[in-house]
Amino acid sequence: MAVALTSGCAVNPVTGESQLSLISESQEMAMGAEQYIPTQQTQGGQFYLDPNLTFYVSEVGNKLAAVSDRPDLPYEFVILNSSVPNAWALPSGKIAINRGLLTQLEDEAQLASVLGHEIVHAAARHSVQRMQTGMILNAGMAGLGMAMGDSGLANVIMGSANLGSQLALAQYGQGDELESDRFGIRYMVKAGYDPMAAVELQQLFVNMSQGQEANYLSSLFATHPPSQTRVNRNLEMAREIGPGGTRGREQFQRKMARLNALQPAYDAYDEATALIRQEDFDGAMAKVNEALEIEPDEAMFHALRGQLLTRAGNTAEAARAFDKAVSLYPDMFSYRLYRGLNAFARNQYPQAREDLTEANRIVPTAIGFLRLGDIAVAENRQEDAVRFYQTAAQAGGQVGEEARRKLAKLTQG
Repeated sequence: MAVALTSGCAVNPVTGESQLSLISESQEMAMGAEQYIPTQQTQGGQFYLDPNLTFYVSEVGNKLAAVSDRPDLPYEFVILNSSVPNAWALPSGKIAINRGLLTQLEDEAQLASVLGHEIVHAAARHSVQRMQTGMILNAGMAGLGMAMGDSGLANVIMGSANLGSQLALAQYGQGDELESDRFGIRYMVKAGYDPMAAVELQQLFVNMSQGQEANYLSSLFATHPPSQTRVNRNLEMAREIGPGGTRGREQFQRKMARLNALQPAYDAYDEATALIRQEDFDGAMAKVNEALEIEPDEAMFHALRGQLLTRAGNTAEAARAFDKAVSLYPDMFSYRLYRGLNAFARNQYPQAREDLTEANRIVPTAIGFLRLGDIAVAENRQEDAVRFYQTAAQAGGQVGEEARRKLAKLTQG
């Protein structure tokens, strides 16, 4: 045991302190690279309507990464198409900020505060430390929309996509949060930004948590719990450093112009999902159509419309909505999955097989494997059916139960 403990120690590259190290740096890099795309997709996918905004966020992020304690990590920065005010980091510097958080910010310095904080989480290996100490929580999936059909997608995500989402959504301990605040401010100052932006950011989160959005935050913004302690600590550090540094308000507002103009469409979409939870499906359809009138090139609007049409029994019209969603964002697994399930329901097995296979390649789901098994049975491919059912049977809930029942019937019959 002593040998194992000794061999499992390393120096934290940010703090310089000794820490447990059972996961090597090469494994850390592999995890981040493998899980980045699937984790993005289980939380809304990429915001693709304004690539210039994504480039701008990457520029700011790379400026901070260059002055971090691990500048050689393969950093990547992406905007996720989610209204949840959140940001997260996976191992090896794979960082995401949600559209919903960007719209809450006022200037580039506040953006730098968010990204600097996430860079510390990556550089200090906080996600890896949580894995090593067994602190990963089974956090729920966000951004999958209505996920109607045979099962909610959140319950049937499988493999590394599930692990990546747990890493992204699990709550950090207070020590990690304070550490990321402290070193994130240092990175901000090195990059030329005003440290008071970090104080304002934490105060923003505290205000949101105390206001009308408290339930929204408690259920969805769990990664970085806000607290007055963090505000006070950041304020102390900012005062010690002294005022000064770039704010970048005008440039930030210019870069945000397109997203801000689209906000009414996303507000309508969010209202639609709220109406769905209240089972007001006609009202939800009206809101989705309102969103589409504002922005017809947003795939997530077409996908939700397709789900509502599916629920209403209009599978043919739903298929056209899913076709449009896939054409706008062909790499998004959930749109492929919805279209594949729709094709399966209409007995269009070649189309269903193609879409479900592609969806599972990006983010494996139990419902995808289950329906591929059903298609294999219909096409008299028993070996394939057994393999698909065996995979789906690993899931819990109704999907796993159905897969186990069909597998038993197939193998015993």
